[in-house]
Parts: sequence; structure tokens; C-alpha cells
Amino acid sequence: MQDWNIRSRAHECSECQKGFKDKQSYRTLLFHGEEEFNRVDLCNACWKDHYQDDFKNQEGFLSVWQGTYKAPPPPEPDAIQKANAEQLLHQLVELNDPQFLAASYILAVMLERKRIIKVKDQIQEEDRRVFIYEHPKNGDVFSIPDPGLKLTELAEVQKQVADLMEHGLPGEQAEENGLDSDADLPSDSAPQPETNDAEPEPEPVGAE
Repeated sequence: MQDWNIRSRAHECSECQKGFKDKQSYRTLLFHGEEEFNRVDLCNACWKDHYQDDFKNQEGFLSVWQGTYKAPPPPEPDAIQKANAEQLLHQLVELNDPQFLAASYILAVMLERKRIIKVKDQIQEEDRRVFIYEHPKNGDVFSIPDPGLKLTELAEVQKQVADLMEHGLPGEQAEENGLDSDADLPSDSAPQPETNDAEPEPEPVGAE
């Protein structure tokens, strides 16, 4: 499933190539390509001039929302990247291995509850739901299919997540300090992504 791949927020408008400024409003369009999601980030001027009136008729159109660009902070010199739940999810999404589908879903729910990532939309793909998440700080967009976990399967998946948090992916040596095992796993009930009140809900398709 190539469409799991992370699609990063652009730092410039996809149409006019002008760089986004900090706190600038922009629009994101998501399209379903042959093998992966295609993301288009637009300044408001290009959105109005080229997409606003007929974006729903574009081939492969899936979703649209409005966001606020956050300029990336300058990198810290010799910053040590410590593995944690967020990095683990990033690795699992890039790995795109079906055996980690349920673990990816549990991690996404956990990080969404901690307001680290946000649900931007929900689509139906074949016979299952697919949640589209965005990382507000860096603008990464990725999709997590709903594995349809049963209560009888939840404990086993939670154990798999805990093992990955402690030991890392198979074949990898654990970091010296280990993965972030302090993050709370969801309780023993079927996990459901939550929408956040801290940011407005995705704008309805077709809204100006």
C-alpha cells in the first residue's frame, strides 16, 4: 500500500512557487495517484485563481483543508535525536509493512490523544476507513487504515507496541536510552481517533 507514504508540507506554493511566510494561511488539496497520495499546497491567491471553482472535478480528488504555515525553527547544533513514539510511528509508516498495521493505528490514536498529530479527514477505501493525519509542527501528512481491531486482539497489539517502543524494529539495535516507554497506551477498549478542539475542524469540501 504505497499510499501510506508520508507527504510533507511544502515550504512554497505548488502553483506559483512563492515561499510561504510564517503564520501564512494556505490550502492543501489531496489527490489519489496511481500508487500514492499526491499533495498540493497552495497560497490563497492561487487557490482562488486556479482551484477554488472546480477542484472537486480534478482527477483523483480526495480532500481539501485550510492550514497555517509554521516556519521551521533553526536546527540545534549537534542535536541528539532520541527515538520516541512519534519517531516509531514515522518509521512504521515509511516501512509500510502489513504486520505493523494495527501497531501503527494504536500509535496514531495515542499521539492524536496527546495532540501531537491531528485527524484532518476520514475517507472510505474499499471496505475500510482510512484516517488522514497531519503533524501540525512540520506539516507531514500520512494515512493510517483502520484495522478493525476486536477487543480480543487489543492486548496482543498493545504488547507488540510496547515491544517496539522498548526494542525498536526487528533487526535494529535499541537506542542506548531506549524508545519512549513513558507514553500512555490506549485503555482496553476499541481505540477511536478523536478530533481536537484546539484547532478548527477541516473545512467542508467546496467551502471558500
